Amino acid sequence: MRQTNLAGETAEYVRAREELREAEIELMRHREQVADQRRRLPLGPVVDDYAFEEGPADLDAGDEPVREVRLSELFTGPDRDLVVYHLMYGKAQTEPCPMCTMWVDGFNGVAHHLGRNVDFAIVAAADLPALREHARNRGWSGLRLLSAAKSTFKRDLASEDEEGGQDSAVSVFTRDGSGAVRHVYSAHPRMSEEIDERGIDLLTPVWHVLDLTPRGRGDWYPTLDY
Repeated sequence: MRQTNLAGETAEYVRAREELREAEIELMRHREQVADQRRRLPLGPVVDDYAFEEGPADLDAGDEPVREVRLSELFTGPDRDLVVYHLMYGKAQTEPCPMCTMWVDGFNGVAHHLGRNVDFAIVAAADLPALREHARNRGWSGLRLLSAAKSTFKRDLASEDEEGGQDSAVSVFTRDGSGAVRHVYSAHPRMSEEIDERGIDLLTPVWHVLDLTPRGRGDWYPTLDY
C-alpha cells in the first residue's frame, strides 16, 4: 500500500517504506492491546478525599477568594472519570518544570475536547498564587488549577519525595457505586533504571512529531522562554 504518489521513489525506498508501514501497524496494534490491558485493571483502592486549594475560574479575576475543594468534588457527573496531571512545581521545585509546562500548554488547547469525556485538573505543590501566576504567563485559561501544597496528595501518588522534590505524573480516578473515589492508574516518566523520561510521552504530540523526522527528537528539551 503506497503512502505517496511521488515520481522518482527508488525501489529501495518503496521496499523500506513498506517494511516500516508493517512495523507501524504492529506498533498500533500493540498500543491498542496495552490500552485495553490498562482499561481492564482490577478496581484500585479507595483513596483519601484529599483537599486542594482553588481560586476563581477566571485567571484574570485575581487569586481570591480561595476555596477548599475535595477530590470527590472534581467529578462533575456520576458516570465520569477524573484525570489529574501532576505539575512539577512547588516546595523543592522552586521554578516550574519546562517539560511539564509544554505538556500543560497542550492540555490547555484541548481542554474543551477532554471535558466532553472526562474531568481533568492540574495539581501542583506550589502555593496557589504562584501556580496561578505561572498559568497567567502561559495563558492557561481553560484548565482547572489546584494547589496541593497543604495536602499529601502528591506524596501519596509518588510525585513528591520526603524532601519536597517533585516529579511529573498522571493519575486516573473513578467513583464506585457507593460514591467512594478509587485510584485507577498512575504513570511517571521514569519506567525503569534504563527508561528515565519516556513513561508519559504519549501525553504530548511534540515528541511524536519530532520522531517523524530524520533528525528525531535528539537531545532537544523545552524551555520557558517562549
